[in-house]
Amino acid sequence: MKGDKEPMRVLVACEYSGVVRDAFLRAGHYARSCDLLPSDSKVDGDHYQGDVQDILDDDWDLMIAHPPCTHLAVSGAKFFAQKKASGVQDQALDFVRSLLYAKIPKIALENPISVISSQIRKPDQIVQPWWFGHMEQKSTCLWLKNLPPLVKTNDVQAEMMKLPRREREKMFFMAPSVNRAKLRSRTYQGLADAMAEQWGVVDKSFCLV
Repeated sequence: MKGDKEPMRVLVACEYSGVVRDAFLRAGHYARSCDLLPSDSKVDGDHYQGDVQDILDDDWDLMIAHPPCTHLAVSGAKFFAQKKASGVQDQALDFVRSLLYAKIPKIALENPISVISSQIRKPDQIVQPWWFGHMEQKSTCLWLKNLPPLVKTNDVQAEMMKLPRREREKMFFMAPSVNRAKLRSRTYQGLADAMAEQWGVVDKSFCLV
């Protein structure tokens, strides 16, 4: 594994946007995104279009994973019985386990409030976009391995709370469209930058799990 100040090999799993990958590239690391979809990023970076399982064992130092939440998020709880009966929820949970328990020294897995908490384990941290300069509310859970919790970089909660609810919860109130799922899954830039800045150089003696 690389030393504290050496460039790391970073895998960003289940990311089409390149937001997190490009943040780590700017921080001086080698980063590769992976998704079943092609990358939307305009940056000339490395993207593997395919199953992340194909490259999971390629000697990574850090993985940031964004597994699909379609069958896991509690926002869709009214469909849980159907999803459980069909097996799609169990398949989604198995995929999460394959990422969480991958043989990679440092791992961060993100998802909204979901059944991961009850079926696998509770998250190590829940962050909000307003921690990182975005005047929006959207709970994001983080399951961490050998990484410290993120700290706020630009707390704008006070200003955000002056906005109407529909503005500060844009993702929740987003109108249906062909791109809705992609837009809602996109990582906030401030959160991506915090990941790269705070996890790009960490104390190697720190061990959370």
